[in-house]
Amino acid sequence: ERSDLVAHQRQFSVRWTAAVVLIALVVGAFFFCEYLIYFPTILKCAWPNTGHARGGEGIDGRPADSAVRAMVLSDTHLLGAVGGHWFDKLRREWQMERAFQTALWLLKPEIVFILGDIFDEGKWSSPKHWEDDVRRFHRMFRHSPDTELVVLVGNHDIGFHYEMDWFKLQRFEKVFNASSTRIVTKKGVNFLLVNSVALHGDGCPICQSVEKELIKLSRDLNCSLQHYPLFRVSDASCTGLDAAPPEERHLLFREKYDVLSKEASQRLLQWFKPRLILSGHTHSGCEVLHDNKYPEISVPSFSWRNRNNPSFILASVSPGGFALSKCFLPEESTVIGVYCSAGACMLLLFLAHCLWMKGLLQCLSLCLLGKHKSM
Repeated sequence: ERSDLVAHQRQFSVRWTAAVVLIALVVGAFFFCEYLIYFPTILKCAWPNTGHARGGEGIDGRPADSAVRAMVLSDTHLLGAVGGHWFDKLRREWQMERAFQTALWLLKPEIVFILGDIFDEGKWSSPKHWEDDVRRFHRMFRHSPDTELVVLVGNHDIGFHYEMDWFKLQRFEKVFNASSTRIVTKKGVNFLLVNSVALHGDGCPICQSVEKELIKLSRDLNCSLQHYPLFRVSDASCTGLDAAPPEERHLLFREKYDVLSKEASQRLLQWFKPRLILSGHTHSGCEVLHDNKYPEISVPSFSWRNRNNPSFILASVSPGGFALSKCFLPEESTVIGVYCSAGACMLLLFLAHCLWMKGLLQCLSLCLLGKHKSM
């Protein structure tokens, strides 16, 4: 009886140890993939040094360290009620929330710009679904009063050019306190925000209103932000880790759908002569120099749904110059790999435990049997 009791105690101890190890593996993998992974990844990022920025000293003689620290991201595409599967919605929104909140905590930007396509179904969502999408956005992108959040409109928020109407535009502007065309000024830096969905120049009422406002604002600016990129033939010249895949780079862009028209692009350049243009929409990164003097940066999507390696831009901008750096988020394939590795380890541990327990039981049985025979 004493031998049986010892055997049972050993079995219980082994099973308890195995259970603790398995639980620790599950909790550890989950905690790392859903929380910790964002910290070492974003800690690699840093605000660019404005000492070597173009025009390193401001036009009013202020040193470059007075630059505005601006975080720029794009194309969050919060899934809607029609095309958004609940798990897909949960997974992508959790990724963006953790990435954004971690970036705010570690990098402390003064201003954050989101370059449109906030929602995936804003162009057709009902009032009820719109309110739900907006509520989720405010929860995900919550921020302290020390950080200003500025949101631009995209085609998925109010519809492509021919789907756009005053109701959807005003609904968006009311929620985000954002007019179609405005200037945000920070430390003497003027950021021009443009509703590029309404810049096709075909005389539509909203287009006429936007262009009229742009003409009023027409003067040299430090930075122009919009959803649609300026006209370019394709992404063939784009390079980098977040550029479009090689098989997509030579696909021709459609004017007024993938990029602004040639005419609209030239008008913007002539009116404002911006030192820097930041745009979204393509979901991939690219750097283009227009007319050999106007740099444009296409900001990739912030969501795993649109690319495996989302990223955002860190911009240090002074009245006379700017410096940029790119910050990559954890890759979805890395997170999936960690989960698969943890699952494989759990399976191996479980099988080893079963085999070891089976061998232990056989050994104990033989020992007990031999003891009974000797008696």
